[in-house]
Amino acid sequence: MTIDDCFQLGYIVKSHGLNGEVQALIDADNPEAYNELESVFVKQGQGLVPFFIEFIKVSGSKALIAFEEVDDIDSAKAMKGLELYLPLDFLPQLDDSSFYMHEVIGFDLINTADQSVIGKITSLLEAGPQLILQVESEGLEILIPYQKELLIKVDREEQQLELKIPDGLLDVYLTNED
Repeated sequence: MTIDDCFQLGYIVKSHGLNGEVQALIDADNPEAYNELESVFVKQGQGLVPFFIEFIKVSGSKALIAFEEVDDIDSAKAMKGLELYLPLDFLPQLDDSSFYMHEVIGFDLINTADQSVIGKITSLLEAGPQLILQVESEGLEILIPYQKELLIKVDREEQQLELKIPDGLLDVYLTNED
């Protein structure tokens, strides 16, 4: 299993107690959905190592986890800061009005005002609470601030993301001034 086949579920914040338990932060819309996990992948170095879960209790965005074979405080302390991953197929399917950030990389960005293809989405940047689409268009890098209200449709079959791009925003990038 590689990182490209997974999504980051969260990370280990600190050890908890004397018997090897850890406290983890779960970075998900619905952390309680992960209350029945049997295993996770833990990033160690550049690879993912499977860890089987003996006990997990999720409360809010935090989880108390006891891993098999981690049975003392020193082993738990050594896990502080390590990232937790799950395979992509653990993610619930979304409708055409929402998307996961990783899945729209490579999609064409469509401006619904004139149905034109702006370019390919190369990455998504998180700037505080603002999500920014980085788009490659004829050798230019275009940054489009994303808001859910601007999303018209996610077409997974055609690999297109349709947005209502605010008037004048593209002119900043596409107007050729000499």
